[in-house]
Amino acid sequence: MTPSTTRLLAKTTSKLSSLSLRPNQQSTRAFSQTCLRQQEERPPAARISLLSKLASEAQLRSAPPRQSGMADIKHVLASTTISRALNQSNDSILGESEGKTENWGPANEPFHFHIFAHRHNTHITVTKPNRNAIVSMSAGNIGFKKTKRGSYDAAYQLCAYVLDKLNQGGWHRKITSLEVVLRGFGAGREAATKVLLGNEGRLLRPHIKRVSDGTRLKFGGTRSPKPRRLG
Repeated sequence: MTPSTTRLLAKTTSKLSSLSLRPNQQSTRAFSQTCLRQQEERPPAARISLLSKLASEAQLRSAPPRQSGMADIKHVLASTTISRALNQSNDSILGESEGKTENWGPANEPFHFHIFAHRHNTHITVTKPNRNAIVSMSAGNIGFKKTKRGSYDAAYQLCAYVLDKLNQGGWHRKITSLEVVLRGFGAGREAATKVLLGNEGRLLRPHIKRVSDGTRLKFGGTRSPKPRRLG
């Protein structure tokens, strides 16, 4: 290849490169004006959808990186637990609503703590002034069977259990006056008295205003069976 040919090829290459790298200003201006005209000719709905799409893409770019699936589940469970704890109602364990909204009867009538102790079992019932029961249980409800239900230990545990349920339900704050009604002469009579005077009854003991005996006495009535004669 001669030097003149080489020089000619170099000039041609430089011209082509200058043409490819240097943009035509008229063509660029015409293209930009065409784009603007197309945007103006678009209907408003299409323009709004385009803007919303661009905004959503910008939010996705600016959002922090997403955590793992297990972390999301833990976060949801924790927030649910906290909201339940904050919105939890103060209903008592015994299923009673707030006492201020319920009519308990006469204001001068006390609550009643009934203890029915006989030879075979012990029954404890706590009632409101209107005689509606708050809790009613016997020794069989806490696991004692057959002859053990009439024992001293069964009555003691029963009375302690009932007092604990009342304290958990917040009734020691609602009860202003309490009357203890004893009935029968079984082993539970002495056991319940010991519990009320002990550590278990320290929250309700200051509210006890009266102790009465409701044992039923027989006046006349049916004829007694013929006494057994031996010999």
